[in-house]
Amino acid sequence: MLEGESDFRIVGEVGDGLQGLSEVKRLHPDVLLLDLAMPGLNGLEVLRQVTKYCPKTRVVVLSMHASEAYVLEALRNGAAAYVLKGSDGSEVLEAMRAVLDGRRYLSPPLSQLAMQVYLEKAEKAASHCYDALTTREREVLQLSAEGYSNSNIAARLFISRRTVETHRANLFYKLGLRTQTDLVRYALRRGIIWLDE
Repeated sequence: MLEGESDFRIVGEVGDGLQGLSEVKRLHPDVLLLDLAMPGLNGLEVLRQVTKYCPKTRVVVLSMHASEAYVLEALRNGAAAYVLKGSDGSEVLEAMRAVLDGRRYLSPPLSQLAMQVYLEKAEKAASHCYDALTTREREVLQLSAEGYSNSNIAARLFISRRTVETHRANLFYKLGLRTQTDLVRYALRRGIIWLDE
């Protein structure tokens, strides 16, 4: 769809959050079209890090979730637009052009009127224990929730197994978790991982 538009040029495409973050840091695109449900590193964490490391890259979130919690979390973490999956291609193009123009965009049924309400709520959202986690702890959290072993996480993040164990212990303490099952439940509730439908 985007390739057919003369005002867009695709500079990269990946299906994994860690690869996506790496490519954004390397390429610094004007716009990133980001799915929230991705392996390796979920879309919200990619969004958080893109906002931090590539603040000029405007992010259009593409999600199947229309609930207020997901929209708030995306806006709070820097999304300029939120488009629901199932929207037609013209809506994605409209959202991308809006953010390039410095505006925000919410997909119907999320109304423009609701945008201000969402932004106000996002700014006032209480800090959560998750916010106390470091970037690396969030990465270890997601990969652990996806079922990777400490050794696999270490290899994936290019750190030692012992460092993974330390990050895991820290995130368990900060989040008040005791078991792997607690971690998976927490990750599901937070939208860090999803169950396949």
